[in-house]
Amino acid sequence: MKPRISVITLGVDDLERSLVFYRDGLGLPTAGIVGREFAHGAVAFFDLAGGVKLALWARADIAHDTGLPVSRVSPTACTIGHNVASRAEVDEVMAAAARAGATILKPARETFYGGYAGYFGDPDGHLWEVVWNPDLIPVAD
Repeated sequence: MKPRISVITLGVDDLERSLVFYRDGLGLPTAGIVGREFAHGAVAFFDLAGGVKLALWARADIAHDTGLPVSRVSPTACTIGHNVASRAEVDEVMAAAARAGATILKPARETFYGGYAGYFGDPDGHLWEVVWNPDLIPVAD
């Protein structure tokens, strides 16, 4: 397998609420919800750096598509890292997330490796780490 991740899909309980959080609260670009004309097809895509897409899809629709039962979200099963260019940008993103309704799980602070990071949970409990790491350069927009 070649290392090509092009879409990260988050299962959400309320697609409209999550759209508002990511679009209006965090400012991620999107055309909004598409695919409503299809049973189990409503989804929102957001453009991320490097051509990667973030998709929001109802957990019930993911369960239907996969044949698996809906289960609760485990925030510690996976985190999404948002690498930024400065400590100040970590604080800005964390503040924007809080204003949008995120749960601040760990306020930004110095890390053991010399960086600066904090964690927030989105409305469905998906865990985001906002991090400035002096050894990593964020992907250009």
